[in-house]
Amino acid sequence: MFATPMYGLKSQQMNKTCPHCGLEFEREPGYFYVAMLVSYAMFVAEMVTLAVAINVLSGSRNPWVYTGIILLAGVLLSPFNFRYSRVILLHWLTPGLHYHPELSRDKV
Repeated sequence: MFATPMYGLKSQQMNKTCPHCGLEFEREPGYFYVAMLVSYAMFVAEMVTLAVAINVLSGSRNPWVYTGIILLAGVLLSPFNFRYSRVILLHWLTPGLHYHPELSRDKV
């Protein structure tokens, strides 16, 4: 689905079509704008989980500890969120999108 590695010096690039079955990923112009909302939901879940984990593990009340750790985690997880928000959008949130094995280019 992606043409570049998750963590690298190149910008994130998606293939236009699936190399396996030829599915066109961008079903309509602006299709992946919805993936921003999915990415936002993932980030909020990560922030809440991290805040609870920091509180349980350290017991700190200093807001700068929370801010620093959550911002660092947000930066480190942004490539993950970018990719998997698009995967979630394609595989779980798109009605009518199904895998058709007869279209596969890999004949076994």
